[in-house]
Amino acid sequence: MDYAVRANVRRHPDWTAFRQWSRIGGQRLVLLTTAGATPLPDFDFDQSDVLLFGSESAGVPHHVHQTVTARVAIPIARGFRSLNVAVAAGIALAEALRQTKGFPA
Repeated sequence: MDYAVRANVRRHPDWTAFRQWSRIGGQRLVLLTTAGATPLPDFDFDQSDVLLFGSESAGVPHHVHQTVTARVAIPIARGFRSLNVAVAAGIALAEALRQTKGFPA
């Protein structure tokens, strides 16, 4: 996409480097997971939150679950296992932006 250059992408060599970066910035790590303890509509986002998503097939490693500040689940209809990760990211990001008034005017 021609607008991808406008994205603020930061790559970290590993989980340890990422954790050091997030601690320096004081960000909360919010994991979106089917094993989430808090339903998305009940979670209060902050502007500095970092949203984490695992792979569609395996999710995130156990040590990530143990490290994050919050584990949030997107409620879905009974009988469904999970959402596509891109769809889940869009839903979670939209809710976080709505709560923090982050949508462009």
